[in-house]
Amino acid sequence: MAEDHALPLRVSEIKDPAVLFERYNTEQIRQVERKVRGEIEQKKEELRQMVGERYRDLIDAADTIGEMRQCSESVVQSIQDMHQYCHRLKQGKACVGSSRQESQRQWQEKFYTTASQIKLLLEIPERIWSAMEASHYLQATQLYLLCCHLHSLLQLEAAKGGHYSPVLARFPILVRQVATTGHFRSTILLDSRSLLRGRAVSDQAIAEALVSTMLLEGSSPRQALADFLLARKASIHQLLNQPQHGAGIKAQVCSLVELLVTTLFQAYAVFYLPPEGGPRPGEGALGCGLLFSILENVTSTSPAAKGRRVLQEETSTGSWFNFLPPSITEFQPTLRTLAQPIQREQLRDTLKQWIDTCKEDICRGVGSLLVYVKSLKGLAAIRDAVWDLLSTDSISQHWSTVCQRLLERPLAVWDDFLQQLFLQRLQAITKEETEAISTSSVQLLTSAVRDLEGQTIDTHSGTHLGPSRGAQYEVDVASFLWSESPGDLPSDAGWVSVSQRGQQHQRSSLAMKTQALTPCVQNFCSSMDAKLKARLDDLQHYLPSQDTGKGSDSVSVTVTSSGPTESSSASSFNRFTDSPAVEEALREGCLACVRHILSSIRSELAAASPDPGPARLSSVLFMARLCQSMGELCPNLKHCILGKQSGSDAAVKGTPRQGKKLGKARAATEVSPAQAKWAGLREELLNCSMEAYRIWSSALSKVLLDKFGTVLHAESAGDILTTATNWEDLEIQEEAESGSSVTSNIRLPVQPSWFVQALLFQLCVEVNRVGGHALPRPTLQELLQACLSQALQHYHSITQQARNREGVFPMTQNRALQLLFDLRYLNTTLSSRHEEGKSSRSHQDPRFHEVCDWLESFIDPFDLDVFTPPLNSNLNRLSQRTSVLLGLLTGSEKQFMSRSSTMNSQEPYNILPLASSQIRFGLLPLSMSNVRKSKSASRSSDAAHQLQAPPSSTVDSGDSFRPGSLFRQLADQDEDTAAPSLFKLSWLSGMAK
Repeated sequence: MAEDHALPLRVSEIKDPAVLFERYNTEQIRQVERKVRGEIEQKKEELRQMVGERYRDLIDAADTIGEMRQCSESVVQSIQDMHQYCHRLKQGKACVGSSRQESQRQWQEKFYTTASQIKLLLEIPERIWSAMEASHYLQATQLYLLCCHLHSLLQLEAAKGGHYSPVLARFPILVRQVATTGHFRSTILLDSRSLLRGRAVSDQAIAEALVSTMLLEGSSPRQALADFLLARKASIHQLLNQPQHGAGIKAQVCSLVELLVTTLFQAYAVFYLPPEGGPRPGEGALGCGLLFSILENVTSTSPAAKGRRVLQEETSTGSWFNFLPPSITEFQPTLRTLAQPIQREQLRDTLKQWIDTCKEDICRGVGSLLVYVKSLKGLAAIRDAVWDLLSTDSISQHWSTVCQRLLERPLAVWDDFLQQLFLQRLQAITKEETEAISTSSVQLLTSAVRDLEGQTIDTHSGTHLGPSRGAQYEVDVASFLWSESPGDLPSDAGWVSVSQRGQQHQRSSLAMKTQALTPCVQNFCSSMDAKLKARLDDLQHYLPSQDTGKGSDSVSVTVTSSGPTESSSASSFNRFTDSPAVEEALREGCLACVRHILSSIRSELAAASPDPGPARLSSVLFMARLCQSMGELCPNLKHCILGKQSGSDAAVKGTPRQGKKLGKARAATEVSPAQAKWAGLREELLNCSMEAYRIWSSALSKVLLDKFGTVLHAESAGDILTTATNWEDLEIQEEAESGSSVTSNIRLPVQPSWFVQALLFQLCVEVNRVGGHALPRPTLQELLQACLSQALQHYHSITQQARNREGVFPMTQNRALQLLFDLRYLNTTLSSRHEEGKSSRSHQDPRFHEVCDWLESFIDPFDLDVFTPPLNSNLNRLSQRTSVLLGLLTGSEKQFMSRSSTMNSQEPYNILPLASSQIRFGLLPLSMSNVRKSKSASRSSDAAHQLQAPPSSTVDSGDSFRPGSLFRQLADQDEDTAAPSLFKLSWLSGMAK
């Protein structure tokens, strides 16, 4: 049986057996046969049951038909007998006088009149049913009232009370006829009121149905208006209570709007009468007062209305119609009360009350319907369908006129009924979607943090249980930075320049590596950005399109600021008046989403801040990078918050010269609330990132400086000698008391102790391991300051130790010199340039001067004066040597230090200073002599000599082997030639000059 139900079958295929044999196999055709036979048997059984149920009614109908046939035969026989009897009387009494003939003629006319009335009475029910089938309820009402008038003429109504009726005595069939016509009144009233509920009903049909109700019930026009509005309210309830099936919601909302608008139009056409003495409507205007014009045509007894009698069409049906009395042929229905026109105030108040009542029902019903709409695209489709409906010519041309005359005020269907409902649903959808994005992002963040912690634990424990490469890169960013992947460069890097590469182009992995954006950060941001893009794309359906030059949409967009002044001929309402509120909903949702993610990050940081171990530091750095790069890697987040302003900003960025000229003026005056919120969010992200970096830097400095302090506080001579380095032997000439020069040898430190070098090297390794080139400069400065402060604390603690403790190695002059050299080197390396530029000792840490003074107290004053100049020279030379080696610790501002002009020319060391300009190869060393020669050569170059010989021949053979000579030659050649050259590069000329 399951296969029979699953087999698709159409009626057209059953009618054409060839299609069955082409489409199905033999077994399936047999299943079709069994299915068809089963349905045939089922229909036979239903037919048998129906015949069994209706059999008694068929028997009664057959008996009634038989009785009618017998009755009609007896009537015909009686008429024939009467005719024969009259004929015999006429033949036997031909000599009777004229007076007797006159009485017989009058009796015959009376008989024919009664017979014609009976015939009309028998035909009226059939005509009433025909009129009702054609929905001509006014005609059916007139015929019913005529039938009642015939009952009174034939005294059939008196027969119901038990009185004698000679007509019923001679024609007993009229008893059943009187009972049949009694049901017409309720049937006509029921069908007329059901007609009032329809949307696609003409004004004429509505007016006729209301006139029928008034004639049957004897009601007034005000009661007719109440019946009409009650019927329309019931129709609204019926539309709202229909089952929802997704796409049918748009049809239901459009039907509601159409019913509301049609009701007001029909109320104007049926009940409204222009004020007396006022101007009559023109030819193209809407008609009005149909109810009163139809009542006048139906009930008026004026000579002009006699041509519109009820039986006007029956004059040519037969000769029997000529025997009907004038009271029937000229019958016109009458109202029980006078139909007074509805006053304009009463009509206005009634319609306003009905609109207020319907507004509550529509808002409640449409609000429940919109719950089933799950996307902004669906809401926009419903809104556009309503806009298309209200923008049709039949509605938009006369809507304002009808509202002004009926309500004495304009009625905006969209603004008053639907706009707030749609906006609330839009806000609810946006809130739900952004909350889902925040929930999924927090789950992704939590899982990434747990994976990183597990990966860090496995790395430190030495177990490898198939760790993910992304988590491994988070633990060791340097391995990610120096790894190669196929996506390091985009596929179109050869023909798309950087200036032409916008946000629509995918960023290369190399660009990510330059900012130390690890795969976990990229995956998180790309996932979040994709979800936000889906939200943004969905929102674009509800906002005006960027193409504002399409038809009426351009009118709607251009008059957004003007509000209700929009011309009704252009469109029914402005669809995009709530665009700021729509963008604000998405903006608030995105802000709440990011703040929820930030709160989760802060909770993770709070859990990791008390005692962050290695397992926690990787996750802390991941969250720091995430907060630092979220605003850049999620461009759709910026678009969601800024809205249309992001597009205008992009347009401004496309013209850099204009942007530079106007940037300063706009920055001070034009800061929109959206831009302020975006700036505030960026500030929150930056603060959270800095907080995470601060946790990492404090933990790192604590671990490294604890090891540093342990070695520094060594108390035995063996531990101190273990950290000692080789000193330098120097010959100095001093003037003796006799005036002669005395040469003496001294030994001074030229490099710091091993534990100081280990501290700086380990610090440099840790910074580079986390992608130090992308660390914020304040974070790096805080790290260096923390390290320097803790190092000074450890040095200061030495001064507080007891001088006479047993087993402690005493502070000798050589150890004091080494510690002094170490301390000054640490201060020079770890302090910022801003602090180095301060000449006053009061701006530096007082502990530094206190420790230096304490160490100098262990050195002979005469030796200290002799040692200070060469010690300072050694310190400067060491700083220059290690400026590039230590890299990020010293900073770029310390890597371009000029050599002192008082440097000893006999110095055996070849120290190469770095280039003073930020060129492409900024770390490429150039010799000082070469730089001086290139500068002097550029000043004393002879133009005439350059014109006589080619540039290559002017180069001396000795200079060709000097460092940098090739670059200088290429730069000189590039400056001399006016034609464009391949070697005309800024970095090349900067290197040679």
